[in-house]
Amino acid sequence: MGAGELVIRPIEPADRDAWQRLYEGYATFYQRPMDDRILAAVWGWLFDPKHELEGLLALLDDHPVGLAHFRRMPRPLQGAEIGFLDDLFVDPAARGRRIGEVLIARVGAIGRERGWGCVRWLTADDNYRARAVYDRLARKTTWNLYELTP
Repeated sequence: MGAGELVIRPIEPADRDAWQRLYEGYATFYQRPMDDRILAAVWGWLFDPKHELEGLLALLDDHPVGLAHFRRMPRPLQGAEIGFLDDLFVDPAARGRRIGEVLIARVGAIGRERGWGCVRWLTADDNYRARAVYDRLARKTTWNLYELTP
């Protein structure tokens, strides 16, 4: 892939195959199981106006190379809404072109338009390459993440 033109836009119904390829790449990177049920659920959420999840696609010379899933999230202690970046993935063949940074910047711009006080996200502790990018773009908090299985 050359330097080319980078376009960030909302995911559209015609993007299904490209989105699936990228989302499966994301799941593989994090060594998470992926199957048709998960894919159908997430794809359905993206186009359900009652669901919080939204998605962006990064295209380099009209070739899909990255995605971001994000949503609004309440922040009760402030009585306000913020944004949450759930998933961010750039095709390994397109990395090194700051595509992830541009996707994050677009989510940030959407957040400003919507009055979100901030956008939060998580990443794996050993995702050093991504963390180096995130350290340039945002402030790392002191919070630890816990999960309870009901």
